[in-house]
Amino acid sequence: MNILMVLTSHDQLGDTGKKTGFWLEEFAAPYYVLTDAGATVTLASPKGGQPPLDPKSDLPENQTELTKRFRTDRAAQVELAHTKKLADVSANDFEAVFYPGGHGPMWDMPDNATSIALIEAFVKADKPIGAVCHAPVAFVNVRGKDGGYLVKGKRVTGFTNTEETAVGLQLVVPFLLEDRLKERGGHYSKAADWAPYVVVDGLLVTGQNPASSGPGAQELLKLLAVALPA
Repeated sequence: MNILMVLTSHDQLGDTGKKTGFWLEEFAAPYYVLTDAGATVTLASPKGGQPPLDPKSDLPENQTELTKRFRTDRAAQVELAHTKKLADVSANDFEAVFYPGGHGPMWDMPDNATSIALIEAFVKADKPIGAVCHAPVAFVNVRGKDGGYLVKGKRVTGFTNTEETAVGLQLVVPFLLEDRLKERGGHYSKAADWAPYVVVDGLLVTGQNPASSGPGAQELLKLLAVALPA
């Protein structure tokens, strides 16, 4: 079972002069959920190579058992340092795709023609697609089989307006993800801030926040009818 994981290549937090990128837990948790279930995970990003890590996600208070596992996993670190260029991967080679979040995707995913075409190829092939936290932003300009927005009429979630306000970036991001998903016709729902919350609608899996990244990957596995590890 081959699963593609697509990370951001964007490292600038708007015009704040601060760094952003992908959120470590949102990579590590799905990576190990999937690989522990026997999946082969291929990592890709728009620019290829080492994707930028949001420095805040590496702070002690944001560590989990799986981020700590990654920090001692040399093989996984090497894989992450050598992601494939997004333009060099094909949906034909994978059974599913998963997008980890972090603030980076808010800038380099919504209008990324390569990413949009890739996701649309998975959709047309009836393969599961998943994203957590800010990464459902990769879906906002994707079209479904009917030519309309993919999320229109679908049950979805993603990083909430209140969570964005809590981290003080509601005026820094290009737009609020919750609002945009609703504007695209998505039936958006959410749980309490920072609580794990995953929504599955057909072959579309979305998670609300970092705590939803592992559960989101588990739901992706269920769609692939793979027995979860005991």
